Amino acid sequence: MMLPVPNAPAGPDVVARRWTHDPRNARRARDDLWFHLLKWGMPDDVTDSAVLVLSELFGNAVRHAGEPRGRHIETRFERRRGGVRIEVHDASEAEPQLRQVSGCEESGRGLALVDVLTGGRWGVAGREGVGKLVWAECGDVGDGAELVHGGRDGLVPS
Repeated sequence: MMLPVPNAPAGPDVVARRWTHDPRNARRARDDLWFHLLKWGMPDDVTDSAVLVLSELFGNAVRHAGEPRGRHIETRFERRRGGVRIEVHDASEAEPQLRQVSGCEESGRGLALVDVLTGGRWGVAGREGVGKLVWAECGDVGDGAELVHGGRDGLVPS
């Protein structure tokens, strides 16, 4: 279920949505991103990567950020020249960690995939209120700033 986002940024280049923790909303959020990337004329390779990145970040929020109960997941997509910035906000203070996994483990590869698809352009930052935001950039959106992924690096490009 999608909910309105109070004080959401407005404009043709930014889309903000709020979602309940229902796992089915991952598909709905992907469809929403796909629709906007198509509308914005993003290349297929950027679209494919961005939808997969969102799937991983949203899935992590559903699986690991269910507390405190009653909080929502927020997505924010921002069109940038050559690509898109994706943010997934949740109310958990727990930060995702990029880690090495063995071949026999059944999970834990999502952030490694995000890291590859974004060329290391992802991270975690604080946000207004409780919780965190996890951001990622797909496509050629670099502005020359050096980014450090994983952990609250404070390097959230605008």
